[in-house]
Amino acid sequence: MSERTLTLDEARAFYDAFGARQDGQAFYEDPATHALAAQLELAGARAVFELGCGTGRLAERLLDGPLVPACRYLGSDVSATMVGLAQARLARFGARAEVRQVDGRPVLEPAAGSFDRLVSTYVFDLLGRAHIEALVAEVARIVAPGGLVGLAGLTHGDTPLGRLVSAAWQGIHRLRPRLVGGCRPLDARPFFAGAPWRIEHASVIQSYGLSSQILVARRL
Repeated sequence: MSERTLTLDEARAFYDAFGARQDGQAFYEDPATHALAAQLELAGARAVFELGCGTGRLAERLLDGPLVPACRYLGSDVSATMVGLAQARLARFGARAEVRQVDGRPVLEPAAGSFDRLVSTYVFDLLGRAHIEALVAEVARIVAPGGLVGLAGLTHGDTPLGRLVSAAWQGIHRLRPRLVGGCRPLDARPFFAGAPWRIEHASVIQSYGLSSQILVARRL
């Protein structure tokens, strides 16, 4: 059976309409994003790119916390609604933080090697595999050697409850991806297997039966 994912236009329309309700998913996203941040050596970061910044909730936490004042942040999202929410949320950080709307193609604007950290949460599990492969090649281009890439996203459960919930979620996604925001359980590790990557950390966080994968890879 071929994999079914939302088109870029469908995803953009969904998240434009979903808007600030995205923050309501903090009950299962935040435990994973907290665990991810702890693995990214953020105190040493000088330039952070967030792919799919949503409402800016994670960016605000990082800019308020582990990122040093000299660290610059650039976030991107396909949704005009999300970009507006993130810009408003991060306005108090002034020139430290910038948010841009992008068209969703697997082509990233920043120059080669211009970031030492890239973070993306609950985005890769929305994309088709060919899109992910092309995007990972672009990520390898913009992340400087020695830099870290950190991902969090829905994955397959590794406990009886987790397996049950992820199987049900995947079943819904096969029938109507829009009902689950286009996201489905995904193992991101194969996309970072081998040069120019070394996987530094991979784990599964379960919250309320929903399983999220934490993956950190170093750009060699």
